[in-house]
Amino acid sequence: MIRVGITGGIGSGKSLVCQVFSLLGIPVYKADDIARMLMENDPDIRHDLISILGKDIYQGNSLDRVKMSSLIFNNPEILKKVNRVVHPRVAGDFLNWCRFFTQYPYVIHESAILHESDIYGMFDFILLVIAPEEVRIRRVLSRKGMTLEKVRSIMKNQLQEKEKIVRSHLVLNNDGKLLILPRILEFHKGLAQVR
Repeated sequence: MIRVGITGGIGSGKSLVCQVFSLLGIPVYKADDIARMLMENDPDIRHDLISILGKDIYQGNSLDRVKMSSLIFNNPEILKKVNRVVHPRVAGDFLNWCRFFTQYPYVIHESAILHESDIYGMFDFILLVIAPEEVRIRRVLSRKGMTLEKVRSIMKNQLQEKEKIVRSHLVLNNDGKLLILPRILEFHKGLAQVR
């Protein structure tokens, strides 16, 4: 079974691309959602996050995501420590998840920070979704609770697009002008025939 990583900066449209693959019947592992779930429910991760971010990072059983975001996106060292706790657990969970989908020609791992997490070596193909910064900002500002300051802070902590392009096998421009569906279908057809 082929493992495909799909990534892209915030607002690039990687989730939309993954929805297309899902509609094509391909299993999609949403790493960002799993990371959130593990931070809420895994006692070892919880313990480590408390030691890094302080005991008030959890309100009862819930992770204070607003506080966590303000701490990690303004301090690269804290962000690295948190990533060293969470990323290996997500990678292990993904590999375990893959065991349930061996009958498929390929599976997809969607992650905003695939390259930043140093797990990109686990994948046979990496597909990068890109869009101009002003388009990405406009898309993200339409989300609830997002501000220009938050968006820029998140972008600052993501790997530069030119570096992601070098590390990726296929780049999809999702600027809203070019048609990406034919390229997705072409990629899907190619991988489905590999099996």
